[in-house]
Amino acid sequence: MSTAIVTPPETFNEAAFNAFLEQRDDPEWIIELRKKAFAIYNEKLCEPLDPEEWKRVDLRIFQPDKFALSADKPAGNKLDTQLQGEAEFKGQVTHENGHCTSSQIDASLVEQGVVFGDLSALVHTHREILEPYFMTKAVAPDRDRFAAWHAAFWTGGTVLYVPKNCSVEAPLHSLIALTQAGAADFSHTLVILEDNASATLLEETLSGDENSPGLHLGCVELIVGKDANLRYVQLQNWNQKTYHFAHQAGLVESNGFMQWTVSALGAKLAHVHQDVVLNGRGSIGEVNGVTFATDKQKISYYTQQTHNAEQTRSDLLYKEVLRDKSRVVWRGMIKVDKKAQLTDGYQRSDALMLSDTARADAIPGLEIEADDVRCTHGATAGQVDEEQVFYAMSRGLSRYEAMHMIVEGFFQTVYDRIPVEAVRKTLSDAVVQKLGIGD
Repeated sequence: MSTAIVTPPETFNEAAFNAFLEQRDDPEWIIELRKKAFAIYNEKLCEPLDPEEWKRVDLRIFQPDKFALSADKPAGNKLDTQLQGEAEFKGQVTHENGHCTSSQIDASLVEQGVVFGDLSALVHTHREILEPYFMTKAVAPDRDRFAAWHAAFWTGGTVLYVPKNCSVEAPLHSLIALTQAGAADFSHTLVILEDNASATLLEETLSGDENSPGLHLGCVELIVGKDANLRYVQLQNWNQKTYHFAHQAGLVESNGFMQWTVSALGAKLAHVHQDVVLNGRGSIGEVNGVTFATDKQKISYYTQQTHNAEQTRSDLLYKEVLRDKSRVVWRGMIKVDKKAQLTDGYQRSDALMLSDTARADAIPGLEIEADDVRCTHGATAGQVDEEQVFYAMSRGLSRYEAMHMIVEGFFQTVYDRIPVEAVRKTLSDAVVQKLGIGD
């Protein structure tokens, strides 16, 4: 892999950055943040990426100068999403090619002080809420060149703010779409739950068609206050000509609970840096992952579970199914600070191989400074048992039906951890579609 780029791509150089600022209507405090981030971006281009995170990700095939931000706001196409129709939402935000095309929130939530909408608009009206959290606590622009690149060029995104003691019972929905060939989307998701608040946000990504190349360089920041409860689901379903890079982090304070579900179905090349940081005593972070890779897809995760306080618990379970010549890489780490006694940390990755040419790499790790903890990890990889397939076929099932039953059973342990029925059904339907690819 190439770890250093001396000059920025032409579509994201200084001239492109200045033109980007001219096209936007950002408040002065955002412009200053962008300029600082762009300076960091140029510095980071000359620095190598973290080899432990990136050495298994081949960036040589990624040519960023083939992608550019779209200046024209789309009319708002009818998009065939996975979740819509499966659940009723109290609010919805849609972004297409980096532009917000629709934003709605139920009036009853507005009366309770809930804020849900487009980041580009809300930085004008809700600075006092956003400024303390926007790329200051969860994801910092100086993390690496991708974080700085995003911080300089973010195009919009979804904000959810729930005030203290407020509970949002019905889920909210965010959609990020690429419908223009060669378009880049740098959307940002920021969720802020104050103390004793609760909410569920379902977010999905999609491409307008199967053949349009695209770039998504995203960022997700989840801030969970004391005694707060957040359920966040991201369904990644780009086409197989889209590059997907993202920094994602969740911070949980005392006795807070965060359930984070990720699904990776699409993208040509994807790399996600995912941090769960437990800052408060008794905080809990649960991460569920479902990945189904086909053809020549390359999907990579770099996950960290960081325990900074006593009696915290993290639980990560990733399940991957691979077929054809696809590859999935998972590098996981549990970090325990010396003051985080009575920590309970667990991480596990299981891979099911549907072909001899697929490859799964699982590298779990522990960094423990405390002496009174329970931290464990595990990883498995194996082929589908042909005897199971034969047994199912001998009972009248086709080979396709048998494989579907086996894959569904493999994913079931993750499905059982997801309380939202619409998400479980959407994932199950997506598995059916993926099983049909290449047959």
